[in-house]
Amino acid sequence: MAISIVRGKYVITRAIDGDRWEQIDDGAVLQGDGTVLAIGPFETLRSQHPGAVVIGSGEQVVLPGFVNAHHHIGLTPVQLGSPDMPLELWFATRLVFRDLDPYLDTLYSAFEMIASGITTVQHIHGWVPGNLPRVEATADAVIRAYEDIGMRVSYCYAVRNQNHLVYEANASFLERVPAEVRGPLERHFARFELRDEDAIGLFELLHDKHRDKERVKIQLAPANLHWCSDRMLAALKDCSDKYDVPMHMHLVETAYQKEYARRRGGGTAVEYIDRFGMLGPKLTLGHGVWLTESDIERLAESGTSICHNCSSNFRLRSGVAPLNRFEAKGINIALGLDEAGINDDRDMLQEMRMVLRAHREPGMADGVPKMAQILRMATAGGALTTPFGSRIGSLAIGRAADMVLIDWAQVSYPYLDPETKVLDAVIQRAKVEGVATVIVAGEVLYDRGKFTRLDRDVALRQLSEMLKRDLGAAELERRRLAKAVLPYVRAFYDGYFDPQAHRPFYRQSSKV
Repeated sequence: MAISIVRGKYVITRAIDGDRWEQIDDGAVLQGDGTVLAIGPFETLRSQHPGAVVIGSGEQVVLPGFVNAHHHIGLTPVQLGSPDMPLELWFATRLVFRDLDPYLDTLYSAFEMIASGITTVQHIHGWVPGNLPRVEATADAVIRAYEDIGMRVSYCYAVRNQNHLVYEANASFLERVPAEVRGPLERHFARFELRDEDAIGLFELLHDKHRDKERVKIQLAPANLHWCSDRMLAALKDCSDKYDVPMHMHLVETAYQKEYARRRGGGTAVEYIDRFGMLGPKLTLGHGVWLTESDIERLAESGTSICHNCSSNFRLRSGVAPLNRFEAKGINIALGLDEAGINDDRDMLQEMRMVLRAHREPGMADGVPKMAQILRMATAGGALTTPFGSRIGSLAIGRAADMVLIDWAQVSYPYLDPETKVLDAVIQRAKVEGVATVIVAGEVLYDRGKFTRLDRDVALRQLSEMLKRDLGAAELERRRLAKAVLPYVRAFYDGYFDPQAHRPFYRQSSKV
């Protein structure tokens, strides 16, 4: 058995509740073949295992590896020419995307994630054109990128079988646009050839291919209520039950999505999907910004999780999720960086601070985010939304040896009051440049700015060179289409609802 001792000035193994966590000063984690074997004082473990390799100088904080529980792409929308806009308009601007190598594109964001301490990612893949073989090949390239770099991935393909641009049928929207826009838009819609049965078939192919792998899991993703027909919702629920895998579903990210649910089912989106038996511990809802009080009660009662995507909600003007209500009701909460964080990168340390600060409601009441709560959301909370479950997300005997080591000097220099708690300092002060080492399944993937498996400079240079080519004919057509269709998308949503019926959560009643 290959064993090593991961040493820390402080070892934080898990969050206990919002205010408390387990911490061992001058501690260490003994791992063997990727599993935690023992946790305790460093000197004790070293004396018991004198031949073990020691990782860490004893001047770092050791934490469970972070989980990015909601991720989509490599190069960000801004990098690809799609500026931040209200979500429904942003869908139109995303037509400008380049034809990318999915392997290199995935590596781009994986490098950023690992460098900020992320060891596991929930990759929600979507908008892949072509038929089943082409979509499968693209999925294979994405998964292979994570396997090659060494990080843990839970992969799901976001199923969309209707309403591909606005919240009505493609054919109906085509009637709203002039002939010079209709042709290119019809060709764009026709690019997505995956049939309903293919979506289930893709999951089964990938699940069978990767079912015995330690670092790869496959789950399901009904993309959102407006993107899935009733038939598709039922099929995905049945598939989840058959294979006992989780589902991750965007829901009520914006007020427009809330209104869509009311029009479609006469109630809330949560009430609608509850008809299909989807709620429960195997379901995670991404965003959940516009949930009602009764929705939140039902999610808590059913054990459904929520993935909070704070930066994305700000960037796309979706609103501020009622995070403090989620926490007060005992809902499991994960953290996701979505396309990219507030600085257009994948910095989990910064996202944790964003969440800590964004939900500090005025007043002196205590129901605002706390340090251990933020750690839990970024670790164990995210873990429970993936098929890895309780195998990851905390450091305990028998669990995966996934860890991040952060230099204490970066956190504490030039001065830190000795009464400042360790986790308080880490959450509020740790930066990417302080991430010293990242370990997945006992293997060092990143150490002092260097990736151990792949050469970041070579991979990014390849990606850069590929993108220097001139735009192809299809790319140029999509770029023209994005500009031409945007006014009609905007017109579709003008007057879509009475704004007075969609006030921010804290002014809603449970009857809204």
